[in-house]
Amino acid sequence: MGKHESYLIRLTKDQIEPASGMLVRSFFNDPKLAHILPDEEERRKKGRHLFAFELRYGLRYGRVYATSPNLEGVATWIRSEKAAITFWRAMLCGGMALQKGLGKEAMDRLEAFSEQADFYHEKHLPTPHCYLFFIGVDPRFQGQGYGGMLMRPMLEWLDETGTACYLNTQNEANIGLYEHFGFRVAGQVTLPESDIVHTGMVRKPAGERGSSPD
Repeated sequence: MGKHESYLIRLTKDQIEPASGMLVRSFFNDPKLAHILPDEEERRKKGRHLFAFELRYGLRYGRVYATSPNLEGVATWIRSEKAAITFWRAMLCGGMALQKGLGKEAMDRLEAFSEQADFYHEKHLPTPHCYLFFIGVDPRFQGQGYGGMLMRPMLEWLDETGTACYLNTQNEANIGLYEHFGFRVAGQVTLPESDIVHTGMVRKPAGERGSSPD
């Protein structure tokens, strides 16, 4: 991103473990994580395996940024052509360790969820774009602007390059935040067997969007 990433740091492999712990705290009450790991104690212990895998995936196929070495927040961005986690991509990013760490039942729930999420992702935005895989801020620092700090540099770069962006959220309370940054709801559906309200959001390039967000 050049000038736009000057106040962020690129996450390194050495930071995966502490970043995973922070993301478990950030997403602890998120409907997706609670569905995959409904038992709170298991969620605390096993959630790290999920986020470690997702961070490795982001490091291999996209860009992972943190607010500082203190890891107040982390965001992962991936090119749309690498957004779907195929079997072989998963294996290259520690898929076997993920299976072992989560256990069969949680892994089955994760795979079913991911299959549905990928279906709606393709439906909502089938053309090439950037995918905001996830963004998380430590609960101790939420409400202090770290989310915006993580998002603005990449969104500015996407505007300059005329690139659309996609994200999905299972937390309806976050929709307004993303709308502030120019995203609009592309579709919303209750996923079967989970009662999760899954919302896909698209941010068009600046020239197609009208006035820019703050």
